Formats: sequence, C-alpha cells, structure tokens
Amino acid sequence: MSPATAPAGPDLTPAPLDRAAGHALLADLAGPGAAATLGGLDALAPGFPDWIVTSLFGGTYQRPGLALRDRQIANLAALTALGGVEPQLADHVRYSRRIGLTEAEITEVMVHLAPYVGLPKALAGLRVATATFAESTESAKAAESAAGTVTEEAGA
Repeated sequence: MSPATAPAGPDLTPAPLDRAAGHALLADLAGPGAAATLGGLDALAPGFPDWIVTSLFGGTYQRPGLALRDRQIANLAALTALGGVEPQLADHVRYSRRIGLTEAEITEVMVHLAPYVGLPKALAGLRVATATFAESTESAKAAESAAGTVTEEAGA
C-alpha cells in the first residue's frame, strides 16, 4: 500500500471543509474587521478569500487534535520563523490576544524561538508583537477617551 492510499492512523481524522464554521471562527479571531479585509482581497483575487476561510479556518482549524490556543502558538512560531510575513504575524498576535494569550506569553514564544530560528527572526517577531501591543493600547485609550467624552456630554 502506498503512503497516499494508506489509511490514516486511529488518532487522525480528515479535516472538514465547513465554510460557515470558518467564517464564524475567523469572526471570533479577527473581530468585525475580518469581513472588510476579505472583501478587499476578493476584489483583487476573486474566490481566494473563500478558499482561505473554507480550507483553513473551516478545515484545518476544525480538526480535533489541538486546542485553538495551541494552534495560535504554532502560528506565531511558524510566521516568525518564515520572516517577511509581518502583516500576517501581526494578525495572529491580535488573534492570540483575542483568545486569551497574554503579552508576556506571546513575547516568550518569540524569545523561545531565538535559538531555533535565529536571533534576527526572533527580534523581528518581537518588533511586530511590540507594535501590535502598542496599537492595541492606543485603541483602548481612544475608546476610553471617547467614552469619557460621551459621559461628559451626557452630564452637561
């Protein structure tokens, strides 16, 4: 029997291809901005966002073998190791924060990678993470400021 036709081991299951589950997971990870990003990409490469959502978020992510937290740590490590994919790494830093990883845990992933992927790539990953953390802090401050303005106006 060739490897291509050999049955999967007892612990491996085929990945589903569930478009609705993919969109739901992406919305959980990316928040409300996911649809806008995909819309822009669909205008450039029609059908490509659907493939991404269906095969990745509605397929690979749906497999039972790893928790979402573990998948995100693997994504952070892989994207840092690749290098040159800063926008995707920043997205996955955001996704990791949304599902509960702390800034310290994300930072530790990057530090842990240094002996495996090299210092320059680990430092580049740390730069992306730091910028993404700062962006998140700025957004929170802006939201607090806007809430304060609304409260002041309501009290006036």
